[in-house]
Amino acid sequence: MTESTRLSGTQFPLLDGINLPADLRKLSTTQLPQVCAEVREFLLRSVSQSSGHLASGLGTVELTVALHYVYQTPVDQLVWDVGHQAYPHKILTGRKDQLHTIRQKDGLHPFPWRPESQYDTLSVGHSSTSISAALGMAIAAQHEAEPRKVVAIIGDGAMTAGMAFEALNHAGDIKPNMLVILNDNDMSISENVGALNNHLAKLMSGKVYTTLRERGKRLLQGVPSIQNLASRAEEHMKGMVAPGTIFEELGFNYIGPIDGHDVNLLVETLTNMRNLSGPQFLHVVTRKGKGYTPAEQDPIGYHGVPKFDPNTTSLPSKKAATPSYSKVFGDWLCEMAARDDKLMAVTPAMREGSGMVEFSQRYPQQYFDVAIAEQHAVTFAAGLAIGGYNPVVAIYSTFLQRAYDQLIHDVALQNLPVLFAIDRAGIVGADGPTHQGAFDLSYLRCIPNMVVMAPADENECRNMLYTGHLADQPVAVRYPRGNGVGVTMDENPQRLEIGKGRMIRDGQNIAILSFGTCLADVMPCAEALDATVADMRFVKPLDGALIEALAAQHDILVTVEDNVVAGGAGSAVLEYLAEHNISKPVLRCGLPDEFIKHGTQDEIRAELKLDAAGLQQQIESFLQTQ
Repeated sequence: MTESTRLSGTQFPLLDGINLPADLRKLSTTQLPQVCAEVREFLLRSVSQSSGHLASGLGTVELTVALHYVYQTPVDQLVWDVGHQAYPHKILTGRKDQLHTIRQKDGLHPFPWRPESQYDTLSVGHSSTSISAALGMAIAAQHEAEPRKVVAIIGDGAMTAGMAFEALNHAGDIKPNMLVILNDNDMSISENVGALNNHLAKLMSGKVYTTLRERGKRLLQGVPSIQNLASRAEEHMKGMVAPGTIFEELGFNYIGPIDGHDVNLLVETLTNMRNLSGPQFLHVVTRKGKGYTPAEQDPIGYHGVPKFDPNTTSLPSKKAATPSYSKVFGDWLCEMAARDDKLMAVTPAMREGSGMVEFSQRYPQQYFDVAIAEQHAVTFAAGLAIGGYNPVVAIYSTFLQRAYDQLIHDVALQNLPVLFAIDRAGIVGADGPTHQGAFDLSYLRCIPNMVVMAPADENECRNMLYTGHLADQPVAVRYPRGNGVGVTMDENPQRLEIGKGRMIRDGQNIAILSFGTCLADVMPCAEALDATVADMRFVKPLDGALIEALAAQHDILVTVEDNVVAGGAGSAVLEYLAEHNISKPVLRCGLPDEFIKHGTQDEIRAELKLDAAGLQQQIESFLQTQ
């Protein structure tokens, strides 16, 4: 019996009849609460049996139903931000029978994905992009005289990034017809949701209020002082019961906050707002994990879940045989903070993912979560370094891309001692192309003053973090998602010599230059081919003496990395050989010149021939061409 068969039938009588939003719009408003209940139950059952993002989607059920009920999607355009809120959106837009395949190889994409559905207007995996994109769509519609409506739904932390406010500032200036919905699911802005605010939202979005307001503005145009007084009085009236002053100042008509779990209130408010002109802002308060008590009580733990039994009150615990690289970093951070009271740890809203929970609790005065603001995180760290402190920026490889200018101008150009602990480097797996750490070696090694290290195992990772912490210049240590290989850890971290690799295995004819944790797959391949293996350790500066020695003693060089081959570590080796007039056949093994789709890490490595068997096949094929 298939997953979709198990999740169909009489248990979802309304949802079974909804294949597209047009089907939803045929129902009466009295049926919408039941639709919401069925969508929430379907989502819970499906994700619990397949794994994926859960708590955020549970919190957006009513909002999603109301949006597709009021707006004529796909003609009207919805932009979701962040993308993991969009599971209910996928359910209502023709993909519920495939939801059990989400994040799996050849299955549904984990986030909105334009090639997957015409209802997905923006492919998105990072955050805080929706308002900018929606503004562009709204201006395009305006220029084409198209009546379509555009809505940006931003929440789950995405409003904490500067890009969102840059877009609000621009939209408020040029005043397009668009709606921004803030899904406030952690009470970060307001707690005053109740009957008064719901009534006010109806009033402020209704025709009577808006007509009176616009007529009043026209009547008062000739009397600027009175017009200004009336405008300020209106803002003060809203300010007494709603936290919308900042959005009003940015040029938006603010409405809310309203209960984001009252689907009929949402329908009524959205219906009123759909035909309002100019930039509109609706503040909706929801509860992350809504409707499933364990997720409501632990929205962080249930943000992304493995397979689990929804009838239990906890997620399954799986004790790993070896520590994750994130834990190795977190443990090192605590260990180092005990010795260095000038260590300062900075993260852009990735405390749990980067393994910093214990550190944040033990050393709260040395811990800074700057929210989803990667650019600020890097320049803030630069300021700490200027102030004489030793900052460590814990950040995912794919998120550091968002702060590239700050990395170059505010850190590297000034040669400041900032350590970048780059998690999720290389292939990350199920989160797909937006999260694969495919480019960091390429974009880091071209920056002057940078030291770039790639550990082969968890002990090397700890030693490299220690080495980078002691260095008097910018340093990046990049390590993958997942667990270490089980090596014995040094009693105390060791300081490595900058730019020096290490020999791992002596062989014949073929020398494999391994960068990072690829070493685990390189070794069985080398055994099969009787190849020499060097763990290069440093991508910048390269160990030139080791490269020259290997080139002199072997017929063929092979570089292996989990970064794109374009501009990566293999390219660095080729550049070194060319600069020193060394002619030697070189095979570069790494990620291809394409965005890497989702699947498990093992599945992707096998498909790209970066596992042991695939590397052996690549090398043997290369040998035949020589």
